[in-house]
Amino acid sequence: MTVFPISEASAVAWPGPPPSDADVVVIGGGVIGVCTALFLARAGKRVVLLEKGRIAGEQSSRNWGWIRQQGRDPDELPIMVEAGRLWRELAAETNVDIGLTQNGVTYLARSDADMARYASWIPHAQACDVDTTLLSARQVADLIPNMATPCAGAMYTASDMKAEPWAAVPALAGIAARAGATLVENCAVRTLDLEAGQIAGVVTEAGRISCSEVVLAGGAWSSLFLRRHGVALPQLSVRATVAALHAAPMPYMGAAADNRIAFRPRADGGYSVAAGGFHELFVGPDAFRVLPKYLTQLRADPFGTRFLPAAPKGYPDGWGTPRKWSGDDASPFEAHRVLNPAPNLRKVGRLVEDFGKMFPQLGSVQVKSAWAGLIDTMPDVVPVIDRIATIPGLTVGTGMSGHGFGIGPGVGRVLAALVLGDDPGHDLTRFRFARFGDGSPMRLGPAL
Repeated sequence: MTVFPISEASAVAWPGPPPSDADVVVIGGGVIGVCTALFLARAGKRVVLLEKGRIAGEQSSRNWGWIRQQGRDPDELPIMVEAGRLWRELAAETNVDIGLTQNGVTYLARSDADMARYASWIPHAQACDVDTTLLSARQVADLIPNMATPCAGAMYTASDMKAEPWAAVPALAGIAARAGATLVENCAVRTLDLEAGQIAGVVTEAGRISCSEVVLAGGAWSSLFLRRHGVALPQLSVRATVAALHAAPMPYMGAAADNRIAFRPRADGGYSVAAGGFHELFVGPDAFRVLPKYLTQLRADPFGTRFLPAAPKGYPDGWGTPRKWSGDDASPFEAHRVLNPAPNLRKVGRLVEDFGKMFPQLGSVQVKSAWAGLIDTMPDVVPVIDRIATIPGLTVGTGMSGHGFGIGPGVGRVLAALVLGDDPGHDLTRFRFARFGDGSPMRLGPAL
């Protein structure tokens, strides 16, 4: 099983061509879009999923691979509990080994203050019947033997899981296709086609598709697409770096993190490591435009973001990226099929050093590969999952803020319900689009 994320160099699995009409068009072939298409197809809808590059080519194959309930925002947690159940069901519907295993997630505490924060989250777990517990330092030593760095304790959820994202999301796409969804890669949606202000179709680089419903699940590209249609979404994208280490004896089969490093074993015997609580923002026009919305987050975590002067050419918030174009013009989505940001190699070096200090008995650990992805994030670190009132027929699921892979099946099922006019089964008040314009304060939940 490869450990490299999917990119523009990956083979096209779903070449099309797209049909001329559908009931629903889903824009974006990440885990959210794929799962939305799957559940719409199961409901009998003629659904077409259009991806400008490759299925799972961006953050959906570049994430940590965690499927965790632990530490979630309380408003996300019920959807995440559902997602865990759906992951188990969907993994049984494919002959692809997606690496789904239940080995738990552990948040290591390096101080009593960490333990106090973890203890404050336990009531949210109890409210959703999640099996999260606090561990003493001795219990941590039993769970993760031979860990050299001392800890005050931990928070642990035995029912949490992990999977290999570069295998899992394409496998879900296969399930969606077998359910009747039409998937097309290398086909960008340029604009919405509106009649009397409501959805009548989409204009793609391959022509128009007539439809009455559209779901936008465009990840880091969502804000750019919406701004073209007069919808201001205060979404930004941050770079996160991951390194894959070569195979080594595994001291712990679950996923774990402290304030410096996050790690999990992979199906090929190696480890994936990343920096906990660290990301990088390429400063562009949108960053200045939406800065007031992010002040609450910046004050709460002033050192969690490193600011970079400018995005590479063609990125969603690049200084030269067009903000306006017509359906007859090549769009920014065609100019940059797959976001494949260079990893922060200095950070990779520090991750290897930190992992080696944590488990010195492994000897010299070697990097097999490294990559980065752009995470779509929101001012309050929870997504938008909502119908857009100003454009009837448009539903948006974006801004997963680094939580999208694990919760993807649950959010996809909820988005499908919104399109169908069904009860979503969860309180979505926190995820409404209008919260950014109705005077609501930016409320950061106790997510960890």
